[in-house]
Amino acid sequence: MNKQELENRLIDFAAFIIILAGKFEKNYAGNHLGGQIIRSGTSPALNYGEAQSAESNKDFIHKMGVCLKELRETFVCLKIIEKANLTTDLVNLSMAKKEANELISIFVASIKTSKTNLK
Repeated sequence: MNKQELENRLIDFAAFIIILAGKFEKNYAGNHLGGQIIRSGTSPALNYGEAQSAESNKDFIHKMGVCLKELRETFVCLKIIEKANLTTDLVNLSMAKKEANELISIFVASIKTSKTNLK
């Protein structure tokens, strides 16, 4: 996967999260976690854009680490939403969890490779 393909995948994920959050229960918990997941689920695409303009290899690794942290936060948030029954759209919730997990794996591998190349 090249840089542009990963960026497009992150953008698609962000849009998917926004659409999914719009289907959450309209109560305090649904609104709170909806806002939280929109922030954490859109952040990786934005931070990945910043990583592409990193000023050094260390800066790149740091920005990629921010993407990874936000993806992990999103994944945990999706699990909470599932456990709390804040959406009836279980098919898309499952798809979002799967995509978040795959993106996490990609970022873990990329950061590992970047750290190895730094040495």
